[in-house]
Amino acid sequence: MAIKRVDDFDLNNKRVFIRVDFNVPQDENLNVTDDTRLKAALPTIKHVISHGGKAILASHLGKPKGQINPKYSLKPIVKFLSELLGFSVPMANDCIGDEVKKLVDNLKPGDLIVLENLRFHIGEEKNDPQFAKALAELCDIYINDAFGAAHRAHASIVGITQFVKDVGAGFLLANENKYLSKLMSHPERPFLVILGGVKVSDKIGVIEKLLEVADIFLVGGAMATTFLKAMGYNVGKSKYEEDKIDVAKNILEKAKEKNKPFILPTDVIVTDDLKSNFKKCVHINEIPDDMMVVDIGEETKKIFCYEITSTKTIFWNGPMGLFENPAFQEGTFAIAKCIANLNNVVSVVGGGDSAAAVRKSGYAEYFTHVSTGGGATLEFLEGIPLPGIKALDRY
Repeated sequence: MAIKRVDDFDLNNKRVFIRVDFNVPQDENLNVTDDTRLKAALPTIKHVISHGGKAILASHLGKPKGQINPKYSLKPIVKFLSELLGFSVPMANDCIGDEVKKLVDNLKPGDLIVLENLRFHIGEEKNDPQFAKALAELCDIYINDAFGAAHRAHASIVGITQFVKDVGAGFLLANENKYLSKLMSHPERPFLVILGGVKVSDKIGVIEKLLEVADIFLVGGAMATTFLKAMGYNVGKSKYEEDKIDVAKNILEKAKEKNKPFILPTDVIVTDDLKSNFKKCVHINEIPDDMMVVDIGEETKKIFCYEITSTKTIFWNGPMGLFENPAFQEGTFAIAKCIANLNNVVSVVGGGDSAAAVRKSGYAEYFTHVSTGGGATLEFLEGIPLPGIKALDRY
């Protein structure tokens, strides 16, 4: 694709609309609990203001469904952003309108302002041309740095590009495009894929695509129980997708036909209470009827790590167990540590729970790339053109 990057433009004295992804998790007091996406946006923001641009940041937060709702205001996010940048960041009370135009017109080179939640307007998710045009009137240059929302054909992602002459990608979006493209086009081999998380159904398309490209698969998490059930194992009270048993059988058959090892756990950690610390390690032949699988077992950790150490490219999507409970996080953390100890390996972590798990493990900095996208990452790898990236392809 012919897409310009933010550093390809002369930004001096230009109004630069940066679509960021500040849709970050908050606690009940609206404090930010994970600042990954905020930190990931900093390089683009700093580049624009240090090169004399007038930065206008816009994002969505949650699902206010076109209604103004204080619960979804970006004000707490802006407070946190100010701490990261080391100066107080001003914020508008809306994202369009005369008052916002006035604030933008008063910006000086190097200034920065954050607009209020785009989804307070129904036109955002509907990709309404009038709303998109109103956003476009605020800027001279449009930069999309919101990879996590790039799979949405919304006004601030797609519509706005129809009304702005100069459009491009921020550093975050460009990096996502670079590393994810490399995985699917020319990965160094062996290329190993680690799959986990809860559902097979969320990843059918990407698994089928990866079966064409990757060399070996390791499967954990609740996803593994669906495959184990498909192979005839008793999984007790474990979560699994009954309606995806045939899909799992089909994937196993395809992997066998293509001679691609599809390695499932040989032992697992089980419990009778997801909130307790009680656990025991059992062979997959011995999962008790009254217990559920919550992590990969000791033998499986060794097998998975052995396979990981002989690879050159790794893509990991989905934790190995219920890592939110410290009692069931060992499998996920062991995999993270194993990858972190490798040299000369391209290691990419899919967004969502996978990224959260790797960050919680303390090994995130040792990975080549930790994606900020959840659904966007999977759609990209599945080969589905992302509207937000396609809209920038015009040069």
